[in-house]
Amino acid sequence: MNPILDNHCHLDSENGMGIAAVEDFSKSGGTHMLIVNQHSWKDGKNPTDMTDFEERFYQTMEIVERATEILQGRAWSVLGIHPALISRLVEGGQTAEEAGEFMCDGLNLAAGLIEKGDAIALKSGRPHYEVSEEVWEISNMVLRHAISLAAKMGIAIQLHTETTEDLSEVSDWAMEMGLPWQKIVKHFAGGDCRGVTPSVISRMEELERAIRSGKPFMMETDYLDDPRRPGAVLGIKTVPKRTKLLRESGHEKSMEMAHVETPKMVYGIETKETE
Repeated sequence: MNPILDNHCHLDSENGMGIAAVEDFSKSGGTHMLIVNQHSWKDGKNPTDMTDFEERFYQTMEIVERATEILQGRAWSVLGIHPALISRLVEGGQTAEEAGEFMCDGLNLAAGLIEKGDAIALKSGRPHYEVSEEVWEISNMVLRHAISLAAKMGIAIQLHTETTEDLSEVSDWAMEMGLPWQKIVKHFAGGDCRGVTPSVISRMEELERAIRSGKPFMMETDYLDDPRRPGAVLGIKTVPKRTKLLRESGHEKSMEMAHVETPKMVYGIETKETE
């Protein structure tokens, strides 16, 4: 088996393709998936307590179990809180500080499930759009809290952040807390990003940049599984198709790095041995 891992995708078993997307991924040659929980708000309504977060987490864990039955390899859960939640909560009347504390509680809940073995990585970040100085400051507080949880458990953390090719500031925080910078993963990264491990959005130009950099990277679609936005962000078949093209173009070593060596370094997973 030549492993093909999509490092960041979402599945919606209620309103999206759900398991049918996993079947499409598998038929296209995909073998492994990291499935990230959907954002915390639902049908336009913000979460109000921990049971709302818990519902999202358990939905993801359930679909990961079902996906693993289909894949030649397996799927894993990534659990956490989308950083854009702070803006929704503040717009709904909470102070930035109240919103930040609520999000930290949600991250604590996710961390507890990861400790039990229900997921392998945490998700956090900070807004990728312009916010007030106070919201930015509280968002960084939440991000530092998430990193501290990951450091205590020795696990990786996937970050949704602003568009940048340098997150050295964040990796410095991580290393101060005892978390190796390699375990900080920038989701939706371009072909190169300093200070972290890039999870490269699988557009060919960005993948070619990642290959030229010679640095460890992974591949993702950020597939949203939203019927209102078909194919967003990239279609579920994209990673297998691009991987095959790149292997056929002589980039076998880089694809081994993206699908075998880097996932092992970051998450401690063996993609070649999970058949």
